[in-house]
Amino acid sequence: MTPPGVSRAIARLEKRLNIRLFNRTTRSVSLTEEGRRFYEQVMPHLAGLEEAAAAAAGGASAVRGKLRINLDPVVYRTVLGQELDAFMDAHPELEIEFIARDSLGDLVMDGFDLAVRFGEPKASTLIARKLLDSRIVTVAAPSYVARWGRPAKPEDLEGRRHRCLEFRNPETGKPFQWEFHRKRKRIVVNTQGRLTVNDPGALLNACLAGSGIAQMLLLGAEPLIADGRLINLFPEWVDERYPLYVYYASRHHVPAKTRAFLDFVVELMRNH
Repeated sequence: MTPPGVSRAIARLEKRLNIRLFNRTTRSVSLTEEGRRFYEQVMPHLAGLEEAAAAAAGGASAVRGKLRINLDPVVYRTVLGQELDAFMDAHPELEIEFIARDSLGDLVMDGFDLAVRFGEPKASTLIARKLLDSRIVTVAAPSYVARWGRPAKPEDLEGRRHRCLEFRNPETGKPFQWEFHRKRKRIVVNTQGRLTVNDPGALLNACLAGSGIAQMLLLGAEPLIADGRLINLFPEWVDERYPLYVYYASRHHVPAKTRAFLDFVVELMRNH
């Protein structure tokens, strides 16, 4: 279809719906809020049509095509990577593209089939299914403790008494607040670290190198604590939990490729 043909088709659709779908300027075109909602509601049905076409070509339950997933990098490194081969072997006609991002963003407009992200979901039209809760632990390498000493209590991290590694919150652009939870008790400590990162891998590597103390997910730190590469500094203050969710567009007309990965990741997380 030619560009003028597309414009006429959109104009007819806007007239039929009695809404404006796009904001148009001489330099850009963007969805209106009504257009975004319309797209989010229609997209699952389009996916269903795609599945129907695939079924007509052979096999209603065939898992094939390309699956784009917005993935928290911690998930791939700690859980998904080591189990993915079996899933790929079971679905030889499926291609997967993992995009590591520091936030959910706009799942639909960015062209993702699914997202697997840490953090509480915000209000949206997306379906959010909790996979697990990971505890938050405060850790340091043995080399750090040997050089700078081991803090006896969370308050010892106040200010710059210790070298705390800060992790930037992608939503606010500021470092995450350091919290310590023990049953119903909660302590907030105002750390003033000199090193701030926005990548979980960089945080882990800096901590392993002895550059400072870090707060991180037990999901990734547990094997390193077990083999002595990291020390859990406050094992009695580990009751803060951070949830992991999988997001997708709709419960209805879920494509076979999306359903297959959903089932896989849900079952996988039951063991963690």
